[in-house]
Amino acid sequence: MRDLEKYKGIIPAFYACYEDDGSVSPERTREFTRYLISKGIKGLYVCGSSGECIYQSKEERKVILENVMLEAKGKITIIAHVGCNNTADSMELAAHAESVGVDAIASIPPIYFHLPDHAIAEYWNDISSAAPNTDFIIYNIPQLAGVALSMPLYREMLRNPRVIGVKNSSMPVQDIQMFKDVRGDECVVFNGPDEQLVSGLAIGADGGIGGTYAVMPELYLKIKELVDAGEIRRAREIQNDADRIIYEMCACHGNLYAVMKEILKDQGLNLGGVRKPLAAVVDEDLPQIEKCKNLIQEAVRRI
Repeated sequence: MRDLEKYKGIIPAFYACYEDDGSVSPERTREFTRYLISKGIKGLYVCGSSGECIYQSKEERKVILENVMLEAKGKITIIAHVGCNNTADSMELAAHAESVGVDAIASIPPIYFHLPDHAIAEYWNDISSAAPNTDFIIYNIPQLAGVALSMPLYREMLRNPRVIGVKNSSMPVQDIQMFKDVRGDECVVFNGPDEQLVSGLAIGADGGIGGTYAVMPELYLKIKELVDAGEIRRAREIQNDADRIIYEMCACHGNLYAVMKEILKDQGLNLGGVRKPLAAVVDEDLPQIEKCKNLIQEAVRRI
């Protein structure tokens, strides 16, 4: 019997931690992991979109995961995103993730070329075969990957006994309900778009994996608590606060992850910048970032 309870909660997407020279920082990675564990999160989603994985080498992604695991193994749930734009590299990362003891691996579909469902299924099954003792989560993010997880493809993937569900980042919230309907509580479905966590949970998501969770975890943890308690109106108020903060962070010149790393400096964390071609924070962003800091502080105080 698979333990799916360990996936049901708030799981921040982990941000890449760099030294000042732009190289991956093991020390800052461990420090950030400790910080997030202290917030009471359910787990971490490592080396995904928020972790800038497509701009990193396999070796760098291994270093990041290894250092997260040094702090987190046995304490929280760890999902390692291992997808690369070719099968061999993805399988290598999958085998490595299993070797360090993650709870699950995940992968987007191959990007750039629009592949048919049978080719995507083969790609995912090949990756899963490299980690035969580890759960596998499909990452559905059609607005970036260029291909959406179809219901026939999802049913085909569920023939693989290691597939336990979907991290669903498509915008239509009803997709969560459709994926959940296939196997019910025998699989997990995560809400992906941070701006609709309340909606996703209300329609049946088991938890959330989100890119802005790490900069304001208190808000998302409270949303999950309130939805579980049936207090939807109060949860919606906090969701609206989080959404307004996201819009303000996205108004900067710098990439969203650069902005959030700047905000986290107030927590004593220096995670470095972002990797090009992602846009760095510029001086003109600083007043807007200060506004975002204040909005987060006010929202946290209100909960």
